[in-house]
Amino acid sequence: MLDYGLLIVAAYLVGSIASAVLVCKLLGKEDPRTEGSGNPGATNVLRLHGKQAAMLTLFGDGLKGFLPVLAAGLLGAPAQLIALVGLAAFIGHLYPIFFGFRGGKGVATFVGVLFGMYWLLGLCFVTVWLLMAVVFRYSSLAALTAAVLAPLYTLWLLPGPAFAAANALMAMLLLWRHNSNIKDLLAGTENKIGNDNPG
Repeated sequence: MLDYGLLIVAAYLVGSIASAVLVCKLLGKEDPRTEGSGNPGATNVLRLHGKQAAMLTLFGDGLKGFLPVLAAGLLGAPAQLIALVGLAAFIGHLYPIFFGFRGGKGVATFVGVLFGMYWLLGLCFVTVWLLMAVVFRYSSLAALTAAVLAPLYTLWLLPGPAFAAANALMAMLLLWRHNSNIKDLLAGTENKIGNDNPG
């Protein structure tokens, strides 16, 4: 019998691994929490240290959302537990125990969780993000739009309320973590994609 609590704790611990900090340390770069926007995420790493570091960060953040959810599914966990595992990994990224509870904003980890739940969910998120990014050139706006829509296409693609409820909560947390970006978008001061100024 599965130990539900152990799976959830393990997912949180995996989510707590700060990819941006580890990648920058391995590449001999400055800690992204001390420069730019101070956010340990792929966007800040891209602005500070370039594409290689950013892509590795993006991959790591996505993987730590994907793997716990995939593992729970392979172990035969019920939908409610899989949803909680995804939520735990996401919260681990936002509030990592290994890094003083100072984490990122959660976009890549959310995408990883969605791919772990069902690959079409992840594909929907990425498609919406790409469309919004191409049209408006704001990474934050693209991520926020894709996140807000995530619970809707979850209801469409997956049966039962557990996945949609977890994804709705993650979307709300993601919006909360982007409150400064939302203010900048409303003020017209948000950095566009291709703008190298930190923010």
